[in-house]
Amino acid sequence: MGYPVIFVFESIYYPILAAVGITVNLVAIIILCRGKCGLSKCVTRYLVAMAVADLMVVISEVILKRINNIYLPINILFITPVCAMKLVVKHAALDCSVWFTVAFTFDRYVAISCQNLRPRYCTPRTARVVIISACTLACLRSIPYYFMYEPKYYINNIPYFCIETLAYHTSPLWVAIEWFDSILNPFVPIIFILLFNAFTVKHIIRSNKIRKALMNNVDNHDSETDNRKKSMILLFTLSGNFILLWLPYFVHSLKWQMNNYNYQDKYYSNPIYINQQTGFMLQLLSSCTNTCIYGLTQRKFRQELKNGVKYLVTLNGKLCN
Repeated sequence: MGYPVIFVFESIYYPILAAVGITVNLVAIIILCRGKCGLSKCVTRYLVAMAVADLMVVISEVILKRINNIYLPINILFITPVCAMKLVVKHAALDCSVWFTVAFTFDRYVAISCQNLRPRYCTPRTARVVIISACTLACLRSIPYYFMYEPKYYINNIPYFCIETLAYHTSPLWVAIEWFDSILNPFVPIIFILLFNAFTVKHIIRSNKIRKALMNNVDNHDSETDNRKKSMILLFTLSGNFILLWLPYFVHSLKWQMNNYNYQDKYYSNPIYINQQTGFMLQLLSSCTNTCIYGLTQRKFRQELKNGVKYLVTLNGKLCN
């Protein structure tokens, strides 16, 4: 029996995703850390944190798990404790990526809509506290997943491979944990993002009407309105990208909380399994798209990217002979 289409597609998709994900996230981190994109330090910290979390998702889930399971023979990554730890790191990285997006959305809501709170909240120090707090909570929440697996085989008394424990399939506690995971990530983040964006849009529309009424000549160039438009383009593009790519996984998890994580079922052509794997692929794709979004929406980011490419193919700005 040959492999089903979904598995063949995964075997091609994940190496490409890894190559793109590593490259674009490293590029984003380097460019943003240079601080020449015209963004505030507060915004830059959130975007760098998102890029780092996305990079960790690509490394822990795409490379160390998906590609390793498909292509590589038995190695140290298949040892049960290591395998379980990979799942913990993956959950923590995904949580960080999601909640950094929420934190960034809320920060932009405060910056645009809450002028009294803005000077106190939209600061690099607050961004640092929020990022560290979200990261700490994500790590703590992921610890139970270490105990979800048990060894499938023992080779020379060393436990290999990870299969879900019997309790994972029968215990009401694990069912509750999976339900909680589905609600906390991504249902609650999606709701928060939609609410913050709706409040922000409402404020911008009202503010623009007031500014136009106060200006004698409506044809005058309004730099404040232009800045708001740029912020909104970046905010809505990042938020919309997150919602669209996470939606299939979320819809699947509403009905089937227990996921088939193993590649041992590579002959499955069950629609439920295919829907689950498709949701995973789109979910992981979200960790590679932010840099493309920066490039499409931020002129200075595009310029920094061009400068970087120019530096790689030239020597001190002069063509190599």
